[in-house]
Amino acid sequence: MARVLIVDDSRVYRYSLRKLMKEWGHEVFIAKNGEQAMDAVKEFQPDIILMDIVMPGMSGYQTKRMLARDDTTSGIPVIFVSTRSEETDQIWGLRQGAAAYVTKPVQPEKLQAAMIEAMAA
Repeated sequence: MARVLIVDDSRVYRYSLRKLMKEWGHEVFIAKNGEQAMDAVKEFQPDIILMDIVMPGMSGYQTKRMLARDDTTSGIPVIFVSTRSEETDQIWGLRQGAAAYVTKPVQPEKLQAAMIEAMAA
């Protein structure tokens, strides 16, 4: 069981990812945007973060960079989960330091494989 922080401004995706994570036996915490995620990381201390990219306020990219600059959060793997499906988006996401990039709609087996690999690294 892992502690999973889901960061997404879409209520639908927050709910569907939360449901999936609970089915897999994970403990889940939710943040609606990058600012909430920064607070939640310190309180919840997740093992992994599933984060959207396009959000109001601080984007997923900006949030990932802030996490990377803090010694207490830099080691937490981040998987970007986004509707942006162009290859250039995926390459940029990985260059930002993401452990993986999964496109929406999420294919559970791909997300699960990405999570296992990210947490094993």
